[in-house]
Amino acid sequence: MQTNLADFIRDTPEGEEANGILRNCVHCGFCTATCPTYQLLGDELDGPRGRIYLIKQVLEGHPATEKTQLHLDRCLICRACETTCPSGVDYHRLLDIGRQVVEEQVPRSAPQRALRRGMREVLGHRARFTPLLRLGQTVRGLMPAPLRELVPERQSEGTWPEPRHDRRMLVLQGCVQPAIAPNINSATARVLDRLGISLIRVSGEGCCGALNHHLDAREEGLARARSNIDAWWPEVEAGAEAVIVTASGCGAFVKEYGTLLKDDPVYGPRARRIDTLSADLCEVLAREDLTGLEPKRSPGTVAFHTPCTLQHGLRLNGVVEGILAGLGFQLAPVPDGHLCCGSAGTYSILQQSLSSKLRDNKIAALQSAGPAAIATANIGCLTHLQGVAEVPVSHWIELVDKALS
Repeated sequence: MQTNLADFIRDTPEGEEANGILRNCVHCGFCTATCPTYQLLGDELDGPRGRIYLIKQVLEGHPATEKTQLHLDRCLICRACETTCPSGVDYHRLLDIGRQVVEEQVPRSAPQRALRRGMREVLGHRARFTPLLRLGQTVRGLMPAPLRELVPERQSEGTWPEPRHDRRMLVLQGCVQPAIAPNINSATARVLDRLGISLIRVSGEGCCGALNHHLDAREEGLARARSNIDAWWPEVEAGAEAVIVTASGCGAFVKEYGTLLKDDPVYGPRARRIDTLSADLCEVLAREDLTGLEPKRSPGTVAFHTPCTLQHGLRLNGVVEGILAGLGFQLAPVPDGHLCCGSAGTYSILQQSLSSKLRDNKIAALQSAGPAAIATANIGCLTHLQGVAEVPVSHWIELVDKALS
């Protein structure tokens, strides 16, 4: 694709990156075939190719409009287009750059700004989100059904084994997951303990930064990345083998710390080191000898929903399924497994109508073969599906932990 970027961005790092991405695009349109929003809306501008054209126009000096912003906002950042693209177009990075420019040119309304700031200030802080969730869970039974659907029942954390092994790995606890589903990380700790690995929680870490980054606060997201690096660094220097992330949405963002902080003279080298150490839980277990893990009970039939961030962001499609099958789980077929469930971080709040349609389609696919349970690998997908599923929905490591207990 030929480009002629405007002066305001041409010679900047973002401009050079965007120019390279745009020039890789050959207009083939393969991406539209796997784009969830294009499938729902049938509008070229609600598919990757159309959004690329919109971003190109803005970067070449054409003024952005509210219509431009709407089509970019509707993108789930599921990255299915990247998996499909034969030219290797780094679409999500181009979208980040384009959204930032459009944000500067098209001010959002006061209610929109308040909503986005509220989500950043509440969802991104464990100390604020947890007590609010606990209050909601206390009165959950009194809520009308549509509201009750948004408040998950309180979950017990279970036991967390004391550190006792020479092998140590760190875990990103995150922002909302410890309040919504604390058993995910403790189940991870119990399974790893059986493999001779101690899972370590460190103080001072928190939200990975993706929430801020995708809600018009890029610098806040980078500040969170630096804060997490600072929290992990002493353990990294002491020999921690990995930084495990049990939410694939967070994992995909942590894997980009090195890219996002590449120009930071202090944090750049450390961020690149974290990149090499960070791993989704399934990556870690796939490298281990699991022959000693023998389920004590029949795991049953499970439909696995592969989050977009796991299959398109981290490119780990099929890894969890391989682990589950190796442990004796029966996997139910899931039609259109490449499509997004509609959670996509805060998308289910900001784009409720589209999100609900995608969720309904995904639930129908997951339940089509009559599984006993649904499993996933991301807290956002889990809570999004949990409210309407007819069978239990949990993180896959919880099913493994339960089968071993």
